[in-house]
Amino acid sequence: IDETSFGPQHPDVARDLNNLASLLQATNRLSEAEPLMRRALSIDETSFGTQHPDVARDLNNLASLLLATNRLSEAEPLMARVVTIFESSLGKDHPNVATALNNLASLLLATNRLSEAEPLVRRAFSIIQDFSLSTGHEHPSHRLYSDNYRVLLREMGKSEGEIQAALAEFDQPIP
Repeated sequence: IDETSFGPQHPDVARDLNNLASLLQATNRLSEAEPLMRRALSIDETSFGTQHPDVARDLNNLASLLLATNRLSEAEPLMARVVTIFESSLGKDHPNVATALNNLASLLLATNRLSEAEPLVRRAFSIIQDFSLSTGHEHPSHRLYSDNYRVLLREMGKSEGEIQAALAEFDQPIP
């Protein structure tokens, strides 16, 4: 309907393609989802430019699919680009930046690049901690990022004392 109403290159069509692709991915129809994601990305890049948050969303979706198909080397530059776009368009301390950092760190963990992942996980947790403190409400991802940081530090061979010391930096009660 949107293609007929607005034309095949309209951003609403990109949104629809992303939604359909997400459904296909959720039902493990990955080969059907990928071309839809790539088409949505192309439409949004043409419509909004390469640095728009909707383009970052599309890149993130495609990177997620590439991860699911074990194409990590293809996913990594897309994830890094998501971080860059969100930082420039939303600001370096936006919760979407934290999500993008966490996603990239997860990929680095999957490729056993723990020392590269650590500053990303720490920064993601810091952004979410600062957001929670500034709003007075715990961000829904706060505990997840805390747990991710703890797990990463364990994977890096840190002692419980070192882990507690690292987490103490973030040990501020949220009002």
